[in-house]
Amino acid sequence: MDKIRLTLVLLVVAITIITCIHPIYPNEQVLQHIGTVLLLIPLIVDVFRKRLPISAFLGITCFTILHVIGARYIYSYVPYKEWAVSLGIVDAHFFHDPRNHYDRLVHFSFGVFLFPYFVYICRKWVKQPSFVAIFMAWLMIQTGSMIYELFEWLLTIVMTPDAADNYNGQQGDMWDAQKDMAMALVGSTGMFIVYMLRCFITHKR
Repeated sequence: MDKIRLTLVLLVVAITIITCIHPIYPNEQVLQHIGTVLLLIPLIVDVFRKRLPISAFLGITCFTILHVIGARYIYSYVPYKEWAVSLGIVDAHFFHDPRNHYDRLVHFSFGVFLFPYFVYICRKWVKQPSFVAIFMAWLMIQTGSMIYELFEWLLTIVMTPDAADNYNGQQGDMWDAQKDMAMALVGSTGMFIVYMLRCFITHKR
């Protein structure tokens, strides 16, 4: 058993438990944590198997923590502006846009933090060369982002309008899904370039 990986998993579990104490939006938070469970599965399995690269393990860990924080405030109400002001990072006049952009950060992080994991999957499971695996990982990020937005759209059909809006975090933006996918595209494209450059340099050597 890897002690470092176990410590990271326990950290995620501890943060999840803490954010569930006196929930602000109990029903929506439970629905959000379906994603938390799915993210924890590869982490817990890898504590014993130790097959994931540390970059992939750390990436899933960081993304899960961001998601857990967002789940407590159902994304639309994460008080990151208040936190930034209280910590003295920015002044009270720094944030001009009234919209809460925490969900945009998480979609961007999906493209960044989960990219190493998808590269690992493509290299080990699909048995593809590095350049092909990296491109396939980039495609998987876009596909995953699209599927998630379709899932949110389906929720608007089966849930009440208020409940669906609370979960989806659209905040009145009719282009919310497109902007979310664009953020995942930007994050994953940055990682794609980094990985391709590293492969090119390694190959030349």
